[in-house]
Amino acid sequence: MPVTEFLERNAELYRDEVALVSLNPDEKDTRRASWKESDLIQPISFTPFRREITWGVFEEKANRVANMLLGRGIKKGEKVAILMYNCLEWLPIYFGILKTGAIAVPFNFRYDSDEILYCVELAEVDAIIFGSQFVSRMEVIADKVAKGRLMIYVGDNCPAFAESYMELVSDCSSIRPDIVLTDDDLAAIYFSSGTTGFPKAILHKHRSLMQAAEMEQKHHATGRKDTFLCIPPLYHTGAKFHWMGSLVAGSKAVLLKGTRPETILKAASDERCTIVWLLVPWAQDILDALDRGDIKLSDYHLERWRLMHIGAQPVPPSLIKRWKEYFPNHDYDTNYGLSESTGPGCVHLGMENIHKVGAIGVPGYRWECKIVDENGQTVTRGDVGELCVKGPGVMECYYNDPKATAEVLKDGWLYTGDMAMEDKDGFIFLVDRKKDVIVSGGENIYPVQIEDFLRRYDKIKDCAVIGLPDRRLGEKTAAIVEIKEGMQCTVEELEDFCLELPRYKRPKEIIFQEIPRNATGKIEKPKLRKMFGADRLVAQENKG
Repeated sequence: MPVTEFLERNAELYRDEVALVSLNPDEKDTRRASWKESDLIQPISFTPFRREITWGVFEEKANRVANMLLGRGIKKGEKVAILMYNCLEWLPIYFGILKTGAIAVPFNFRYDSDEILYCVELAEVDAIIFGSQFVSRMEVIADKVAKGRLMIYVGDNCPAFAESYMELVSDCSSIRPDIVLTDDDLAAIYFSSGTTGFPKAILHKHRSLMQAAEMEQKHHATGRKDTFLCIPPLYHTGAKFHWMGSLVAGSKAVLLKGTRPETILKAASDERCTIVWLLVPWAQDILDALDRGDIKLSDYHLERWRLMHIGAQPVPPSLIKRWKEYFPNHDYDTNYGLSESTGPGCVHLGMENIHKVGAIGVPGYRWECKIVDENGQTVTRGDVGELCVKGPGVMECYYNDPKATAEVLKDGWLYTGDMAMEDKDGFIFLVDRKKDVIVSGGENIYPVQIEDFLRRYDKIKDCAVIGLPDRRLGEKTAAIVEIKEGMQCTVEELEDFCLELPRYKRPKEIIFQEIPRNATGKIEKPKLRKMFGADRLVAQENKG
């Protein structure tokens, strides 16, 4: 069944209970906190500090969006893009698109004008719904985007090249449209992170969305009394499908704008959150602030917080050890996934397996995994190979890109491009991205292993290991290191620390530099390689 049926069920059973809370600490609360039916015709660009909607209003708003789109000619199978920051309207718009039978196409809000146009054309988008923050970007490409496409603006002062969302939905019915959806209907297009160039369009059916929702609820035992704190952007599969555990359970979720340690802890305290999903940098910032005494746990009411989980990137075991020192009663889980597998969870550690911190875990609910060599043969347990996953959340294809699809989908298995190994207990450890492996003097070096080691040093806030061109070795390891605020560190002391590593793994160069990360917390290694790799190769060749 499609996930829209969970929304309809919740609206019937829990109509007056809070479904979503929106928190924006940078805005002042000048309106009443709770939205009722009458608010549906009010301007929605205004974002006070705290707003909330019930399950009943959530369903009615989604139905109005669906009926508006159908009335404007959007048909089943057509594609509607969303370009908005997290807000109380984001999920009702997403579900409204699904209810029409159209395909929802969330856009990364960091896209510039060229990337927006590229994704519009790649996904063959028929309509785009965008927020007020994107007017200047949309103006640049409006003539090209508007050709045969519906452009809908969410906010006050609608630009001339678009139609007003509020005017379009104000008179639309809040009754569910009579559109039949099945698991085999196309549902959504997500885009790869784009850290290696322009993104690919990843096509999923409703079956994938249902798999992600049910899996999340089971993995984290989300119940009616839980409250989920959601911080990452909703365009990303990780944030949205973690939230869908709350959808299945019929429980409250909080959308928080802001990642400062005090902002996160205050939201968890004020809203009595029980489940919080963090990215590594945010967890690190909280621990550093606690170490410095900038924040004190005694200032917050965090007794209901039961689970902290992390995804989107490898998690340093040292970070979780430190976390448990401050939060000894927290369960912990890590989730591995990619947009091609409907986001996180195809591999997960499991709350009961904290003794295996460092592993990404075991196959998730309804998933299979294998690790293969370059010939596609399963490797011996303990050897490194490429991680492959298989299950009901695997994408249909890269839209309009059969060649790229064939490279990663083979006999139902999704080849992830991640190098991994399985230990004697059946737990999978992520070694590195296939493309990030450094080949130095004939040795394969896996940067994640060195990064985990370096993060044990108490002065290091973040680090990334990349390969730099080297005439003799082919590549040499370079550690890009970001030092904690207020601390001093030298190359010599890090070199002494690295003497514990085997000689071939020791960084041949140490560079002090802030680590760039994208909106989902992943280190942007291509950017670092461009900064410190390609330019240096050119310089070496010119010098030679």
